[in-house]
Amino acid sequence: MPQNSPVFFTSFILKYVEHCYRYLANNFRWHVLIPITAIVVVQLLHLDLVQTLFFTISMIIIYTVYFISKPSSIYLVDFSCYNPPKALRSPFSFFMENSEIIRKNARNSLEFQIRILERSGLSEETCLAPGFHYIPPKLTMQDAKLEAELVIFSTIDSLILKTDLKPTDIDMLIVNCSVFSPSPSLVAMVMNRYKLRNNVKTYNLTGMGCSAGLISIDLARTLLNNHPNSNAIVISTEIITPNYYEGNEREMLLPNCLFRLGAAAVLLSNKRGEQRRSKYELMNIVRTHKAWDEKSYKCIHQQEDVEGNLGIKLSKDLSVIGGDALKTNIMSIGPLVLPASEQLMFLFNILGRKLLNRKWKAYVPDFTKAFDHFCIHAGGRAVIDEMQKNLRLSAEHIEASRMTLHRFGNTSSSSLWYEVSYIESKGRMKKGDVVWQIALGSGFKCNSAVWRCNRSVVTAVDGGPWAECIDRYPVHIPEAVKL
Repeated sequence: MPQNSPVFFTSFILKYVEHCYRYLANNFRWHVLIPITAIVVVQLLHLDLVQTLFFTISMIIIYTVYFISKPSSIYLVDFSCYNPPKALRSPFSFFMENSEIIRKNARNSLEFQIRILERSGLSEETCLAPGFHYIPPKLTMQDAKLEAELVIFSTIDSLILKTDLKPTDIDMLIVNCSVFSPSPSLVAMVMNRYKLRNNVKTYNLTGMGCSAGLISIDLARTLLNNHPNSNAIVISTEIITPNYYEGNEREMLLPNCLFRLGAAAVLLSNKRGEQRRSKYELMNIVRTHKAWDEKSYKCIHQQEDVEGNLGIKLSKDLSVIGGDALKTNIMSIGPLVLPASEQLMFLFNILGRKLLNRKWKAYVPDFTKAFDHFCIHAGGRAVIDEMQKNLRLSAEHIEASRMTLHRFGNTSSSSLWYEVSYIESKGRMKKGDVVWQIALGSGFKCNSAVWRCNRSVVTAVDGGPWAECIDRYPVHIPEAVKL
C-alpha cells in the first residue's frame, strides 16, 4: 500500500490540475466579462444623464442590428424512416441463390460474395427491393420506379401522419438519390402524388454518394435562411434495383453485398411556432470535399492473407483521402462546438508540431465533451471501425451505427436517420443532448451536422423502423459468421 501511495497521489494531482485547467478554459469568458461589466457599471455611475442616455441607445441599436442579421433558427420538427415489410427480407441464402442464377459459371465471384457476407456485419433480416424477389431478379427501369414509389411514398406518408402536415404547407422539396435519376424526376413523382402547390421550390440531387443526405440538409438550411416562415421536406434514399452489378469485377461486387432497401424523410422549418414541438435544432453543418486523383480512383481492394482468407480493407489511397477530408471537417467543426479547453489543446498541438517538432503525435480532441451521441454513416464495417479508432470513441458511442448496419444494411444517405431513430427508440435522447452526424461518401466527401435536442424523446411507439426489434438490440456481432 505505501508503495502505491505516491503513484495514487501523483495521479490525483494530475486529475486535479486537468480539472482546474478545463474549468478555467471553459469559463474564461465569464472570468473576463464579469470584471469588465463591473468596470462599465462604475463608469456609468459617473456619467451625466445625456451621456448615459447616449450609451444606452447605442447598446440597444447594436443588439438590434445583431439579432436582425442573425440567421433564423432551423428546426427539425420530425423525421421518418422506411420500415420494410418482412416479405422483403433477404437472408444470405436467398441473396446467394439469385447470384448463382445470374453467375452460373463464375465460382470465384460466388465464393467472394460469401466471404464478404460472412464479415459484413449484416444480419439475415436486411431487405431488398421487390424486383430482387423474382427468379431471376427483375431489374428493369419500371421495377426501379416501383421501388422508388414504395420507399419514398411510404416514408412521406409516415411523416405526414406523425406531424399532421398538409401537402399545401410544404414550401420546399429536396430529394437526393445518387445513381437513379429518371425522367420525369423523383421530385416530379412526389409533386404529382401529393398535389403540391405549383410554386414549391424543388431540387433533385444526384451523383453525390452516401453523403448527399447532409448536403440536402445544407441546401434546405440555405433556402430557409432566405425564405422566412417556410417548411422544407428532405427525402434521402438510394434506389438499388437498376444498380445491381451482374459482372464479376470484385470491386463492383462489394456494393451488391452491402446496399439494402431504405429511405428517410425529414421535415425542417424556420417557423417560430414549430420550436416547441420540434425534436431538434440545427446548430452547425460543415461540408468537406477532397477530389479523387488517378491513383485513388480504385477505392477498395481485396487482399488475400497467407491462410487464403479474404480480408476487406479500405485502400491506402482511400484512407489518405478520407483521412484528409475527415481532418479538414474536424478542424472546421471543432471551433464551432468543442469546449475552449479542447480547442486550446488542439491549437497548442498544431503550433508545437509546426514550430518545435513535426514528429509530435497529432492531438485528437475529446469529442465526447462536446457531443452526447454519434451517428456515423453505416457504410460498412471497415468504415465504422476506422472512425471509432480515429475519433477515439467507445463501443457505446458507435452502437447506433453498428446496429443500423446489422439490422438494415447500408441504406446510403438515409442511414444517419436510422441511427438517430435507434437512439430515440432506446430512450437515450434527452433534452439538451447534442448529436453529431458524420456522413462519408464518394468524391471523397465528409459532411457533418450538429443537432441539439429540444425535448426529451420518449421511446418510439409510432411504428418506426425499430419498433418491433429494439428490445433485441444491441446484439453481439462476431468477426465472421460461417455460411
